[in-house]
Amino acid sequence: MKVSKVIVGVVAAGLLGGVAGGAALLYAKPDLFDKAAAPAAPAKSELARFATGSIARLETPAALAIAPEYVFQTRDGADTTLSAFRGKVVVVNLWAMWCAPCRTEMPTLARLAEVYADSDLVVLPINVDRTPDEVADARNFIDVHEPLPLYSDMKFQLPFELPGKGKMPQTVLLDRQGRIRAHFSGEADWASPEARALVDALLAEA
Repeated sequence: MKVSKVIVGVVAAGLLGGVAGGAALLYAKPDLFDKAAAPAAPAKSELARFATGSIARLETPAALAIAPEYVFQTRDGADTTLSAFRGKVVVVNLWAMWCAPCRTEMPTLARLAEVYADSDLVVLPINVDRTPDEVADARNFIDVHEPLPLYSDMKFQLPFELPGKGKMPQTVLLDRQGRIRAHFSGEADWASPEARALVDALLAEA
């Protein structure tokens, strides 16, 4: 009986020691399990070096996907898609009159379009207001920001087809092959040096 008690005591001491040791390890490294459970961050492309200043939250996926073949309308009501702009570097900007940050950043997009007017850059604002009266207001607003054109998606679906998944404003940069190279959700200064450096890098690609 005494021997059994000794054995039980030894086993109990070992278990307690293991628990104490594990607790000490967790205390020393409290994020041990958090790190193991956290998903790996998506790989970024070489364009990540331009994620500074106003566009510090720029996403630059290493895995490239072609922009969706979603139909939206020109100013005259004709159907078009993003593939119609293949061969150009395209800055797609999704905006609405009810979105204050969208309106705030529009002059910077106009300035970007003006600076690159003689290049292969297309600045493509696509309005997502949903009624004819709202689109008329959007037309009057965009006309003040020359040389920007007016495109429209009255279904308000394209923002959900692109990486921002409905966030507004949402800006997506496409290369000449129509691939999504960078995207940004929120207001930014698209005429800033860092934004222009990003555009220059895409224009310089073969």
